[in-house]
Amino acid sequence: MHGAGGTRPYPHGVDIDRFLAVNQPAWDRLDTLTRAAERGSGRLSAEDLDELVRLYQRASSHLSYARTYFGDPALTARLTTVVGRAHAVVYGTRKRSLRSVGTFFTRTFPEVVWESRRFIAVSAVIFFVPAIVVGVWLAHSPKAIDAIGSAALRQTYINHDFRAYYSSQPSVQFAAKVQTNNIVVAFLAFAGGISAGLLTIGALAQNGASLGQAGGLFANAHKLPEFFGLILPHGMLELTSVVIAGGAGLRLGWALIDPGDQPRSVAVATVGRRSVALVAGLILTFVVAGLIEGFVAGSALSTPARIAIGAVAEVLFLTYVVVLGRAAARDHTPAMATIGWFNAMAPVEPRNGASPNVNTPPSDATSQ
Repeated sequence: MHGAGGTRPYPHGVDIDRFLAVNQPAWDRLDTLTRAAERGSGRLSAEDLDELVRLYQRASSHLSYARTYFGDPALTARLTTVVGRAHAVVYGTRKRSLRSVGTFFTRTFPEVVWESRRFIAVSAVIFFVPAIVVGVWLAHSPKAIDAIGSAALRQTYINHDFRAYYSSQPSVQFAAKVQTNNIVVAFLAFAGGISAGLLTIGALAQNGASLGQAGGLFANAHKLPEFFGLILPHGMLELTSVVIAGGAGLRLGWALIDPGDQPRSVAVATVGRRSVALVAGLILTFVVAGLIEGFVAGSALSTPARIAIGAVAEVLFLTYVVVLGRAAARDHTPAMATIGWFNAMAPVEPRNGASPNVNTPPSDATSQ
């Protein structure tokens, strides 16, 4: 790969032949991993993906050194090709594929939910505390219940309107309407994070209070089982999703308040992209919740059967995000979210904290 005029000394006392002999195996290995990743990231294990990024960083530094100190056209061309192909894989310039969508839902989305669990817990408190307080208050306060409306209106709502809502439209149309409304609520709960979380807190508390008001009316009329029979089939998954979206908004708001060691703009942008991935994944849960609400909640099935369907959906979802999310966080790989369709939504830094930079010289350019 170098001219016939003899070897040229490397700045640290190592000639180009030594440089090639020591580093060629790493470049070959990077090329092999890159080719495998181009055929689909699922062909590589977590360890292979991690190794690919490390080798890409090292080869980038070797390319910078080769250009600076050797000026060998063949060597430069070889490294440029290897680094360029690896760069395309690491930064996700491949075409979108069903495989990348699968990676998003099996790794990226559950991991973001898992790593946001503390904010989700706070979101749950903000939502359910007003629901419980308002519900208990209405259930036990005659003055509060009278302030809601006349006895006739309350009876109409409890005995007819609440149940009729679930059969007010054809199931398909009703499910689509509910799905759209829930997605809008979730997006507003997330987007409210840009106000340092204040709008998110307001949206969660308001929706929680509305739920508590409905429950309180039924409780006051001693018909709470009927309320739960209608709300739980779809509500378990639906409310869980709203709370998760609220957690994403709170996390975004906290990044604005306390960006840590990063510049505030960088912290907000990074958390924002991760949170967008979370909200994108929730679209599927809202679709499922909407289908349950449209086809199950108001159906002729018995109350235990309707609740059982909702409980199964909820348990499956929680198991999914906990098991896969915890596993993804534990086996965290730098290419996990940078290869595929959703790379812009969920960038992941290399495990060792370094960022690929072709201008960063290697600490020891002769090391593998």
